Amino acid sequence: MEPMTEQQVRRSFVNCSKGEANAATLPRDLADLPWDGLELLGWRDPKAPLRGYLVVQREGRPVGIALRAAESRMSARRSVMCLLCRSTQSGDAVSLFTARRAGEAGRNGNTVGTYVCADLGCAARTRTEIPPWLQDRDPVAVGEERVAELRARVEEFLEAVLRSG
Repeated sequence: MEPMTEQQVRRSFVNCSKGEANAATLPRDLADLPWDGLELLGWRDPKAPLRGYLVVQREGRPVGIALRAAESRMSARRSVMCLLCRSTQSGDAVSLFTARRAGEAGRNGNTVGTYVCADLGCAARTRTEIPPWLQDRDPVAVGEERVAELRARVEEFLEAVLRSG
């Protein structure tokens, strides 16, 4: 991922108003992130705990999605899979996130949703958390496969947000 400025991140959001984008609390360490190791920038807003954001590079430019987490949490005794990075975690570490669709569909209240790591840390997990059934393979190759799969699933979710209906 290419390094981004605060202004680039704020302008990238496709499913919220400029006012909402300007009100978002960006990661404090934005300038110091390891950009070359990120496929996806994801974070929760510390000032609005139910809000989260995902930003990806698409066709050479950043595209961001504003998300809202479900107010209820799943049981920690249950194992749940993030549908973006496909890591399995306790239920309280995965949350249902919804995103308003872009454009008129979103203004009309249409949303799409998926289960995602509650901390939106999918990018790091794809490289560091190798599932047990893949641990006998080359870790670098597995990491590269998981990164490519994450990109594809994020792209599918982004397409659903951009779809008009």
